[in-house]
Amino acid sequence: MSRRRGTRISTQLQNSRAPSGGWRSPRNKKQCQSESKTHKNEVEAEDQGKEIKEMAPRASCQTMCPAQELRNRESQNRLHCFEVVPGTESFRKPKGDPLRAVKEYSRPAAGKDVTKPSCLRPPDVLLKTVCYLIDEIAGSTSLHPWTEVYSFVFDRLRSVKQDMIIQRLSGKDCVAILEPTVRFHIYASYRLCGEPLRIYDPRINDTHLQEYLSWLFDCYKTGSGPYPNQEEFQTLGLLYNLGSSPATQDILELPERLRQTPSLKLALAINRAFLEGNHVHLLRLVQKLDFLQACALHRHLVTCRRHLLLIYCHGYHSRNCRFPLDRLAQLLSLEPSLTAELCQVYGIEVNQHNQVLFSKSAFTEPEQGSLDCKLYHSIVSEKQRGLTVKSIIHGCT
Repeated sequence: MSRRRGTRISTQLQNSRAPSGGWRSPRNKKQCQSESKTHKNEVEAEDQGKEIKEMAPRASCQTMCPAQELRNRESQNRLHCFEVVPGTESFRKPKGDPLRAVKEYSRPAAGKDVTKPSCLRPPDVLLKTVCYLIDEIAGSTSLHPWTEVYSFVFDRLRSVKQDMIIQRLSGKDCVAILEPTVRFHIYASYRLCGEPLRIYDPRINDTHLQEYLSWLFDCYKTGSGPYPNQEEFQTLGLLYNLGSSPATQDILELPERLRQTPSLKLALAINRAFLEGNHVHLLRLVQKLDFLQACALHRHLVTCRRHLLLIYCHGYHSRNCRFPLDRLAQLLSLEPSLTAELCQVYGIEVNQHNQVLFSKSAFTEPEQGSLDCKLYHSIVSEKQRGLTVKSIIHGCT
């Protein structure tokens, strides 16, 4: 029995040590056949991928809105006020302006041919459409309210995305369109924060933003590059998804030259402070962010300030303890008056001498709708001075 075992072990050792080009045991032969099959499958998949790319429909529409769609929507009175010829708004059926109309998003339906070349816009027209939406609609100072502007741009960007998917766009063409789209959604998440759900739904905006970020990062990974804005968008992705393990992992897998850039090092430091619960340090680091980076992070500010107040309610819980309101305002990066309001929202008492009386039993969660986030965004709004919406979305900050 011992000899058989010894022979078996020695045979296994020989098999495991056998060089790749030398003799192989019958078991290794099977592995070789398996590897050969795997390689064959990979080659077939690659060929199939090339065939699929070749099968991608060719786009031929040279306008922002296909002529047929413009006629249909004009006859059905479905044109948006941003798309009609000026002066015809009061007509029973306003006239569509070919230079202002943009293809709207439509859900795929049975029997509907979405691959028709005359209805698809090529990459250069899609980029031109995105630039028009930013420059003439989102960046306009005359169009209002901005909730209506957002609704229009959001829908038309979905239509751009739809054309991109049908044509299977990738590489630099894809990146050039996705980057301003991501900036728009990040800016909108800040500007429309606190709006009624019937006007703006942050969850829907978040869903689409996450999809655009994922697609953009995939382009960075698989494309040949170079991508000069990759540092900016990897930073925005981490700040927007603060504390997320997948987002952190994506950054850690980047090349060393990218990870050592100032903006990514700052974003990683903020992410670490968030994970460690060091909210005072986090709010200090936020001061170093630029405007769009602060927009990406702003949705975490309420959580950070809430946690900080909760910690202080336990740490300074004493009948005789009085904490200076001005000092707390500095820690929270807020004005003293807003700090007092925030304390009251969480049930924390502020006396007439501008002293905070922390008590762990007094801390209560605010009622839904009682916390107006916009009031506490001064740390972000201060950074926007002199910046236009157009320059923000085009990345000219």
